[in-house]
Amino acid sequence: MSRLDRHGLEQAFGERVRFDEPLSRHTSFRIGGPADVWVEVADAEEIRRVQVIAAAADLPLFVLGGGTNVLVSDRGVRGIVLHLGRPLACLDWRANGNGLHVRAGAALPLKKLVTEAIARDLAGLEFAEGIPGTVGGGLLMNAGAFGGEIGNIVEYVDGVDAGGEPQRLPRAALRFGYRRFDLPPGFIVTRLEFLLHPGDPSAIRAKRDEAKSRREAHQPLGYPNAGSIFKNPPGAYAGRLLDAAGMKGERRGGAMVAVQHANFIVNVGAATAADVHALMIEAARRVWESQGVRLEPEIKLVGDWGLA
Repeated sequence: MSRLDRHGLEQAFGERVRFDEPLSRHTSFRIGGPADVWVEVADAEEIRRVQVIAAAADLPLFVLGGGTNVLVSDRGVRGIVLHLGRPLACLDWRANGNGLHVRAGAALPLKKLVTEAIARDLAGLEFAEGIPGTVGGGLLMNAGAFGGEIGNIVEYVDGVDAGGEPQRLPRAALRFGYRRFDLPPGFIVTRLEFLLHPGDPSAIRAKRDEAKSRREAHQPLGYPNAGSIFKNPPGAYAGRLLDAAGMKGERRGGAMVAVQHANFIVNVGAATAADVHALMIEAARRVWESQGVRLEPEIKLVGDWGLA
């Protein structure tokens, strides 16, 4: 940290830069040690400025969106954590002959995008009802459920490349997979454009309501969590495999496998990242030993996970 231009950061970002910022304040798990540096940015130029400062100090740069789908180490994150601010949560609608295009800032809550689309009787996002996090986070994990996924409706992605230059990635250049989006190294997403189409209002709302009721019936409510812990393996469901392995209700410290759905771990009180990680290791071990299936994590392990 000795080479970091702290003064330059403070001059450029004022109260939007913090040092030793607890990331438990910024994750849906309410778990995570301190970030060496936390910076909130408002536009592509500010992103470029942070990239320059990080490169000059030879520090890693990590982008944290809504803090869902991540498990931040108790030791925190070394280097700079970049957070997209409110100006990057814009929403703009415009029609053309092929449907209705919506430009959404990467920091926009995915829930708001879904709500606004349904209010306009536009089909294509009903599956995302209840999915937490931001639009940018949904893109990076190709968020999906009930037969739909983000990758089906994205037209292009705007962002800043590793060299600090604004860049647009057209649909033909986008590569999606199951819970995966292949982003160029160092690329930071700032905005997406989606193509939606008018649909039957009753059918759209019925699909939305079905997604909502299924989530409420089977997913834990009232406790901090990060969403599904493991990806579904080919031809199977991680939750069913974990249930069969006897993981429901299993605890490590303040972390517990949800009784409603075995593919969720909840923070029932002062859980640490180490508690959650220990449950993940135990869950994967039991499923492998009892059913011969290797589970792959869906949540991302972020930060310093080295030995003390």
